[in-house]
Amino acid sequence: MKGVILAGGKATRLRPLTLVTNKHLLPIYNKPMIYYPLESMKKAGIRDVLIITNPEHAGQFINLFRSGKEFGLRLFYEIQDEAGGLSQAVNLAESFAEGERVLVILGDNIFTHDLSGAVKKFQQRKKGAMIFAKEVENAGQYGVVELDRAGKVVSIVEKPSEPKSNLAQTGIYMYDERVFDFIKTIKPSGRGELEITDLNNVYVQDGTMECEVMSGWWVDAGTSFDDLLRANRIVAEMIKK
Repeated sequence: MKGVILAGGKATRLRPLTLVTNKHLLPIYNKPMIYYPLESMKKAGIRDVLIITNPEHAGQFINLFRSGKEFGLRLFYEIQDEAGGLSQAVNLAESFAEGERVLVILGDNIFTHDLSGAVKKFQQRKKGAMIFAKEVENAGQYGVVELDRAGKVVSIVEKPSEPKSNLAQTGIYMYDERVFDFIKTIKPSGRGELEITDLNNVYVQDGTMECEVMSGWWVDAGTSFDDLLRANRIVAEMIKK
């Protein structure tokens, strides 16, 4: 199984910080933000990882990580020339995947949940996808995951006014080899992008989407200054214990 970290975007909500660097290179206490999802992948047994970013910041990632040897990984790089949505970014990993399944993590997701068990379980499945959800108080600000009594995903609705659960879809996904064919079936949203929730709902309709509810804490650190600050405080407190 291979790993993909999505680290593109303009991050306009974090300006002026992101006028000089990519948001995924901003510090979370004593490390760049992208270190945390990368370390989570390594802990889960992933060794080949593709970092997808924008052209103006690609050199910064290469200078930071180089081949990935120092991290015990093999790192590869791909350019997303313009913002076309998260599904469009995932599609850039098709040649890298080489027919294998992929673990995709958005580079601003900071969390303590161990992905190892889910990765092993997913590799044993015949087909399908898996998303990771977290119980939050403000679920309506995210994609909201609805589960049936058996834990099967019934629906994923982006930022609903009346959430059907308190489970927020986080930026952590696992897909089988069909994902690239499924991406070709979805249409751009109203903002002209291929949305990740639309891709995930293809698997929901296929009846092969599963969900794991995360333990520990999770922060979408790249959404606002408050979230960036909260991630720094949580990580600092955890390290100092």
